[in-house]
Amino acid sequence: MAKVRLDNIGKTYPNGFQAIQGVDVEIADGELIVLVGPSGCGKSTLMRMIAGLESVTEGSISIDEREVNNLEPADRDIAMVFQNYALYPHMNVFDNMAYGLKIRRLPKAEIQQRVEKAAAILELTADQLTRKPRELSGGQRQRVAMGRAIVREPSVFLFDEPLSNLDAKLRVQMRIEIKILQQQLGTTSVYVTHDQVEAMTLGHRLVVLNHGLVEQLGTPIELYQRPASLFVAGFIGSPAMNFAPARINADGSAVDLNGGVAFTLAEGSYTQYGNRQVILGIRPEDLRLAASDDEKCNLSVSLVEHLGADTLVHGHFGEDRTDMTIRLTGIQNFNPGELLALHIEPDKIHLFDPESEKRLA
Repeated sequence: MAKVRLDNIGKTYPNGFQAIQGVDVEIADGELIVLVGPSGCGKSTLMRMIAGLESVTEGSISIDEREVNNLEPADRDIAMVFQNYALYPHMNVFDNMAYGLKIRRLPKAEIQQRVEKAAAILELTADQLTRKPRELSGGQRQRVAMGRAIVREPSVFLFDEPLSNLDAKLRVQMRIEIKILQQQLGTTSVYVTHDQVEAMTLGHRLVVLNHGLVEQLGTPIELYQRPASLFVAGFIGSPAMNFAPARINADGSAVDLNGGVAFTLAEGSYTQYGNRQVILGIRPEDLRLAASDDEKCNLSVSLVEHLGADTLVHGHFGEDRTDMTIRLTGIQNFNPGELLALHIEPDKIHLFDPESEKRLA
C-alpha cells in the first residue's frame, strides 16, 4: 500500500491542447478515490499519467514518496484493470491471472498460492480457472481481470471504467463487489468513471474534473450537499439539480424567482449579496408539495414518471416556463397541465453567481 501525490500535474500535447491543468491531489494510503466527469474532461488521461502510459509535461507524480515521472509502468508497482478486460484469449483463466507473475519468474508454488487466494476472494471456481475467457460471462471476465491485478499485490490499483461494458444489473453487482474487495485488501485505489452514481457509491473522496481542471475535491456527501460550482451541482445527483434565474432581495433575506415568487433564505447567510442576480439551485428530492400557508410556486405538470418507490414529476413554472423536476415518495398520479404548489425549505436552497458559476455562501 502507498500514498499517491499529484503535484501541480499538467498535460499539454504537441498541438497545444491542454488536457490536464494544475491538478493537486493527495491520495491517502488505503483510500479509494474516484476521478469523475463527462467524456473529454481529462480523467482517463490523468489515470494514464499515473500508470505511466502518458508522459507528464508539468508537475510530478509520487507513489510511496518516490517520484515516478520517468519510471516505466512496470517499475511503478501498480496494477491496472481496464474496461475491455484485456485478457489473453488463448490462455485459460489460471494462466491469465498468473502471467504477470511468471514474467517476474516467481516460484511456481507462490504463483499457485497467489492465484488460488485471488480466485477464492473473487469466487472463481476451480472449474472456471481451467476455462478460456470466451467461455465466461462478462462479469466473470471482469473478475478475472481484477484477479490478475490482485495477484500482483501492488501498491496501487488503477480502475479505468471497469464496469462500462456490463449490463445495468451486473454493473450494480460488480460495483458492490469492488467496494467490498477494496475494503478487504485496503489497497490504495484510483477509479475512473463518467457515472456519477458509481462515483458516489464507491469513492471515499471524489475528484470532479471539467476540461482538465479540478472543479471540486471532497467526500460524496460534501459534493452533494455543498457543490462548489454550477458544474458540480448539475453533475452530482440524479435526477440533476434544478436551476432557475433569481435575484436576492435588498437585505439578503429572500430570493425572488420570476413571476413574483419569493422564498425565504437561511437567516444571515446572504446579507452581503443583497440586490444581486443569482442562479438558484434546488434538488428534485428537496422540493415538496406546499401547505396552504407556505411560500410556494406553481408547477405546471408536463410529464410523470413512476419509478416504483418514487415518482418524478417534470414541468415548468413562471412566465419564461423554467423547467423543473421534483421527486415525490411513492406512486403519485398527476395530469398534464395540472398545477402543483411547491415549497422550498430555506436550508435546501443553493445560490450561484451567474458569471463565475461559483457557489455563494
